Amino acid sequence: MTEFEGLVAVVTGGASGIGEAVVNRLHEGGAQVAVLDLNAASANPAHFAVTTDVGDDDSVNAAIAAVVERFGRIDVVVNNAGIGAQGDVAANPDEEWHRLWNINVVGMVRVTRAALPHLRKSPAAAVVNLSSICATAGLPQRALYSATKGAVLAMTRAIAADHVREGIRFNVVSPGTADTPWINGLLAKTDDPAAERSALEARQPHGRMVSPAEVAGAIAYLASPLSGSTTGISLAVDGGMQELRMRPA
Repeated sequence: MTEFEGLVAVVTGGASGIGEAVVNRLHEGGAQVAVLDLNAASANPAHFAVTTDVGDDDSVNAAIAAVVERFGRIDVVVNNAGIGAQGDVAANPDEEWHRLWNINVVGMVRVTRAALPHLRKSPAAAVVNLSSICATAGLPQRALYSATKGAVLAMTRAIAADHVREGIRFNVVSPGTADTPWINGLLAKTDDPAAERSALEARQPHGRMVSPAEVAGAIAYLASPLSGSTTGISLAVDGGMQELRMRPA
């Protein structure tokens, strides 16, 4: 698959988890990939990596400038970087709400804003933002995280409307519970990690966690020049959790 041949992609949070899977998939498709990550040193050394804090505008602007200096262009942006939070609406103080909003929502704004002048020059410009199943389904103990991911979903549709006539496509991928380092870290803190894992797997109709590679495949589809008529959509990769209503097994 070489649908990304000649294109340059930027992936935030690309050093691990879903981001790393996205980097690998785009590279396999022929893209030159730049990894923007707070822990860039842990990224695959085969790719250009820039230490980037998406919560800081100067850091983002410097990173995008470094990518353009290295490759001369930007065609694809995958806004994957984000952090999580647990608890009901009363569980987190204002400071934590502002911290997640700054990274999960405004972080995507910063990266997109910095890349936009270069995307306007691309013949195949595409941006894919990472939302979540919790943007469309109420999950327990996820009030803060859900708020940010719901904002990503709504914001992406609005941005898609703003730029569709410029030829820049904006879409969202909304994963279900994925088998990532963050989820595994949460499971490790529970009293019975095996039981908690089984419960997470059981709530997805296909009976297992989503793999990072499956999410990366959906992102690649939306980012591909072959999907030039697809913009403003949310693609769920959740084993049917968003749309299916299963009877108890």
